[in-house]
Amino acid sequence: MRSVSSLVAIRATAALGVALLLAACSKAEDAAARDSAMAADSAAALTLDSTSAAGTGTGVTAKMMDSSGRELGVLTLTDAGAAIVVDGTLRGLTPGIHGMHIHAVGRCDGPDFASAGPHWSPTPKQHGSTNEAGPHFGDIMNVTVGADGSVVVKMSTPAGSLRGENPLLDSDGASIVIHATADDYKTDPSGNSGARVACGVVNGS
Repeated sequence: MRSVSSLVAIRATAALGVALLLAACSKAEDAAARDSAMAADSAAALTLDSTSAAGTGTGVTAKMMDSSGRELGVLTLTDAGAAIVVDGTLRGLTPGIHGMHIHAVGRCDGPDFASAGPHWSPTPKQHGSTNEAGPHFGDIMNVTVGADGSVVVKMSTPAGSLRGENPLLDSDGASIVIHATADDYKTDPSGNSGARVACGVVNGS
């Protein structure tokens, strides 16, 4: 006949086994729930990414050249809601602050780039974000070129779209122009930003 102490030990061992089994089941359930939640989050993120990508549409590019015909880099234009984002990296510019605008005509005949026409402005506005009668749709913030002559551009227009309402890509195209000095954001027609020193035709094909 087993002693009382032996029975107590057996019962304690059995209780410990049950506790360990319950703990293992609980951990498995927690892991399954965590994996399920992670899968749901991943699916939601994929849906959001796909929706976002579909909403941006197809971008267009502008190869920027200086007055001597030297290539400075390529800027990409994409729709972003009720505006157009302009981004890219340029090299070979004069260090300092420069005005940059989208112009109404898709021509960049050097050396003065006058062929690019006025700022893109499908509505009757004047130039400048601080001008009470502005801004033009083609007004973009100044870019600051570093000592090495390079600048990373990440700007957006105040309004407009590539091909939708008030489209940039109309029958005579468009271009991006960089000026010699800073834009004051208020003086019509171009913010006292000086000569046109670089230009790129927006390729809408």
